[in-house]
Amino acid sequence: MTGSLATTGSPASPAAPDAPAAPDAPAAPETATAPEAATARGTATAAVPDAPDADRQPPAGGPSLSPSRAADFKTCPLLFRFRTIDRLPEQPSPDQARGTLVHAVLERLFDLPAAERTLEAAADLVAPQWAGLTEQEPALAALFAGPGAAPAGDALSVFLRGARELLEGYFAVEDPRRLEPAERESLVSALVADELLIRGYIDRLDVSPAGELRVVDYKTGGAPREAFEGRALFQLKFYALVLLRTRGVVPRVLRLLYLKDAEVCDYRPDAEELERFERTLLALSGAIERAKRDRDFRPKPSKLCGWCSHQAFCPEFGGTPPPWPERETASGAGDDAAPEVVDRLG
Repeated sequence: MTGSLATTGSPASPAAPDAPAAPDAPAAPETATAPEAATARGTATAAVPDAPDADRQPPAGGPSLSPSRAADFKTCPLLFRFRTIDRLPEQPSPDQARGTLVHAVLERLFDLPAAERTLEAAADLVAPQWAGLTEQEPALAALFAGPGAAPAGDALSVFLRGARELLEGYFAVEDPRRLEPAERESLVSALVADELLIRGYIDRLDVSPAGELRVVDYKTGGAPREAFEGRALFQLKFYALVLLRTRGVVPRVLRLLYLKDAEVCDYRPDAEELERFERTLLALSGAIERAKRDRDFRPKPSKLCGWCSHQAFCPEFGGTPPPWPERETASGAGDDAAPEVVDRLG
């Protein structure tokens, strides 16, 4: 990793009107504050140059890759198969559901006028956003269903209070009254080397008046050990590569906001590093396509097995994988079918 990495805790007096946008704001690009700055989902307003290959289209049926699916294959090829090819169902955990809720609240928060983006306003959004999520995904409501499918009120109250506590962590590291994101919860994609479609959802993209980009990702778990931080930065480099290939701009800052611990982790990539990362993704895609062709996805035991939802099908736990689904083909199968479903649950 050749870019520079900096981690900081929460700044003093985060709610002051003239507080910095983040603990190390002088080193980060200032966000656009023009009245016409967009608040619509996935819409950019700041002008950035398009790369020459921004409009290239992927070959029909070609391979595609998202950050979560790439991380799955690196973690355990069999997990990749279960999620992407077999598409085994997974019940979201309360922590994943809380992450989804907090992401939804922070997206909605920026729809409010700048002066109204307070912690109290964010807390007031928790209950209605949860109601909207459970309407879209009834399985989420089942997490807190008591006997006879009656709502387990105490458990739900604790869950919603936990979401509000994470929002307190957000306000400890940023003052949203001073920010006008160019894009929020935006799906971005690019074709690399005329063969691999890479795509994913960016939590927030800030664009300065000078066109500098800052990619922001909200993390609702605790600040991870080095290995887990490497996984998080892998995800952000993925987005940075998409922006480089589609807009011809290397993001100045890749920012992780750890809401539970009120910490900020900034990483500053460079073009050479992203080009090496592109070669890594191409090699990873090649390995995935070979595994599909050979129908050979082997388990990779690790400490993470304890959190896996598919132990019943894993040979390491005495299970047998399901029959290979005949709808899958040797290339282009799987990753595009349900883009970023797991990502949106974190």
